[in-house]
Amino acid sequence: MAHYQKSLAAAVVLNTAISAVEAVAGFESGSLSLLMDGAYNLSDEMALIFLYLAFVLSQGVSRHLLRTANLFNSLGLVMISGILAWQAVERFLHPVPVQGAIPIVVGIAAAAANWGVAWLLRKPGRNNAAIRLAHIHNIGDVYVSLAPVLAGFLVIFTERSVFDPIIAGAIAVWIIFSTAREVFGSREELIWPEKIVCGHSDHDRPGVAMG
Repeated sequence: MAHYQKSLAAAVVLNTAISAVEAVAGFESGSLSLLMDGAYNLSDEMALIFLYLAFVLSQGVSRHLLRTANLFNSLGLVMISGILAWQAVERFLHPVPVQGAIPIVVGIAAAAANWGVAWLLRKPGRNNAAIRLAHIHNIGDVYVSLAPVLAGFLVIFTERSVFDPIIAGAIAVWIIFSTAREVFGSREELIWPEKIVCGHSDHDRPGVAMG
């Protein structure tokens, strides 16, 4: 599985950069929509780390790591989204100042980086449900990362910071429903991963070691 380890490692590094930049920029600008996207990326980050470990450790350990990765990519993501949705309601009722330019610049950069992560996961995701879930989430991240851009423009042109929590709440709802749909669609394979395969015929023959 070494040919997929490099892709996963590169995805981890790139996703780490996205999460760190969005977290710092979100706090500095007061943008909840940017923090929402950063939290989404942080969940993907933890899942990618466990997926990478699943590919480099023994098969028995890998199954448990895949389940943990799926947990971060599903239940953990829904919980984070719920908390930030509550924060969005709080900020809607009690708006705080938002620097609109920062979400625009960082959001565009994050969308491009998320596309890079999704591209790295596209090929290995064809043959593994856990990686496919991470791939789908990063495809979604491309569009979710553009939401802070929209919020930034609305804040700048209307001079009303309330648009930022509105956009953040919309992101949270989208994440919860899209995650639930994917989990229910691949429930058995995600909860009880039997093996890690890469689609090469020699990996499917009896007696060939996996992982």
